[in-house]
Amino acid sequence: MNATTTHQHSNCLRCGRALRSPKSVATGYGPTCTRKVKAAAKAEVVSQYKAHLVAKAEELIEQGGIIALRGHRVFQVVASNGIDTYKAAPQGCTCAAGLKGKHVCYHRIAAHILSLAA
Repeated sequence: MNATTTHQHSNCLRCGRALRSPKSVATGYGPTCTRKVKAAAKAEVVSQYKAHLVAKAEELIEQGGIIALRGHRVFQVVASNGIDTYKAAPQGCTCAAGLKGKHVCYHRIAAHILSLAA
């Protein structure tokens, strides 16, 4: 017989303050610390890629050219021509650059950023 247990936290794992909301208790971080952790994770992702690709990925996100399909794991992305669409995830993309696998495309970077923000 297997018993599944979930560990709930009464204090924030980052700053140690008491957690009150059910979401915070479940995640282990308060809302302010959650924002700080996500910002740090985004900064880490941004440092991994070329600046011009990160700028294109952020522009894609700002213009709403990327939509979550399955949770925040797979995304549908509009191509730069505005007509074609691709499926992108932090691990890969169906665009020409993504299929060749030599370079990371900006669709994949946008998917990576949004998956961290989930």
